[in-house]
Amino acid sequence: MKIFYLKLFTAFFFLISNVTKAEVYNIIDFGAKAGGIILNTKAINDAVNKCFENGGGTVLVPAGTFVTGTIVLKSNVNLLLEAGAVLSGSENLEDYSTTFHKNGIIFCEDAYNVSISGKGTIQANGIKFYETDKNHIYEEFDKNRTRQKQNYMPEGTFFTDGPLKRKPKPGMTIVFYHCTKVSITGITILDTPSWATRFGYCDDLVIDGVTIQNNILIPNSDGIHCTASRNIRISNCNIVAGDDAIVLTGFPKDEETPGFNSAEQDKHQYGNKTIYGENMTVTNCVLKSSSSGIRIGYGQHPIRRCVFSNIIIYDSHRGIGIFAHDDSNIEDLIFTDIVIETKLLNGQWWGHGEPIHLSCISRFPGRKAGQIKNVQFNNINATGEQGILIFGLKESTLENIRFNNVQLHLRKGKETLTYGGNIDLRPASPIEMQIFEHDIPGIYAQHVNGLNIKEFKLTWENDLPAFFTHGIECVHVNDLVIEDFAGGANPNSSGKKVKLENSVYRKVK
Repeated sequence: MKIFYLKLFTAFFFLISNVTKAEVYNIIDFGAKAGGIILNTKAINDAVNKCFENGGGTVLVPAGTFVTGTIVLKSNVNLLLEAGAVLSGSENLEDYSTTFHKNGIIFCEDAYNVSISGKGTIQANGIKFYETDKNHIYEEFDKNRTRQKQNYMPEGTFFTDGPLKRKPKPGMTIVFYHCTKVSITGITILDTPSWATRFGYCDDLVIDGVTIQNNILIPNSDGIHCTASRNIRISNCNIVAGDDAIVLTGFPKDEETPGFNSAEQDKHQYGNKTIYGENMTVTNCVLKSSSSGIRIGYGQHPIRRCVFSNIIIYDSHRGIGIFAHDDSNIEDLIFTDIVIETKLLNGQWWGHGEPIHLSCISRFPGRKAGQIKNVQFNNINATGEQGILIFGLKESTLENIRFNNVQLHLRKGKETLTYGGNIDLRPASPIEMQIFEHDIPGIYAQHVNGLNIKEFKLTWENDLPAFFTHGIECVHVNDLVIEDFAGGANPNSSGKKVKLENSVYRKVK
């Protein structure tokens, strides 16, 4: 018996020793200096490398402002930002490394058990890489297809809602690529010049209590952007983004080439080895976006199994956007207990104020789009400047879409007359389908097999123009159920409560 207890004590002592062995590597001890003048990239990377070489531990950034270029994290390293610590991105592009593209402040590839934690801040200084008196504008749609024709985004106008014009800039601020077991908790990320975070081909990702405050005028300054990743848990985050706030896409490394192969995944040890972006849960978040508060889709990998709950989306260009714009499917999504407020922005932002948008249309010429299947919206309270859009094509339909207890209030905004009365499907092919004139019902659905609308309440402000029309309009919708619909057409139009064209429904109340 004494031998047994001796072995037990020895094992316990060994366990405690291993736990306490994880050392702390203070970047000050490696030559880092606070004050916002000296470049600390080498000192911080030296601390990371020593931590990694010794089997892992914590790299500590103490209180103070430390200017840095690209920091390369490695397996079993926790980058801890103390309260009052600021990693401030250098304003010199030469201070950022390049892998397959220009990097930002933190880069990590093919690593296991990596984390960023603490109450400190990453300040990316994104506005330094933009021209604040010029807009980011490019040719992507035919103005003559819009309701306003050449008065839509008229030439020579400075668009006050942005986006601003880019200068040469650093890459995405925090990038994890082909990593397993990643955690980001507690930190604040400010003013990123591009995506605040990218998690590409990652597996087992936890993001909790993170604040992202980006400039809403800066294009592509997404919040949390996961590409072809799986087993993702996001909670208790507050995000303001000059693009989509929380995203799951199917993008591989090359975003602009149709299709994918597994070679990119196979050559790395860690990360997502499946074809899917999948198993994402998001809860208890507050989001604001110049594009979509929540976006699912684009990208060549299929997406499935996502649940979103207890979320507020406010003051955003779109609320929830689901886009099958590649030849891959999106399926098994649930959105529950969400408050949405949208508005129509000026300038070249994708979206037109839709609280909820689902579309199946290819972004690549000559290629068929995927499908959207098995999506539920439960207990949604929305206010917006555009209706709900469910847009499929004959060859790319939506299937089994359900709305349960959805309230929608449509209102007039500052840009309703100058931009409103159009459907925006960008990115889409051909160019005629990017933006085009269309009346705006409360819900517009086309090419859907299985649409169930139950307990839908629709109200209209009394000053809406007549291009806001029907309560619900369905074109080529099969197996349609509308039950307990409270509301009707826009009082200022000649619309109908429910307008059906080539649609088959079972019950209308």
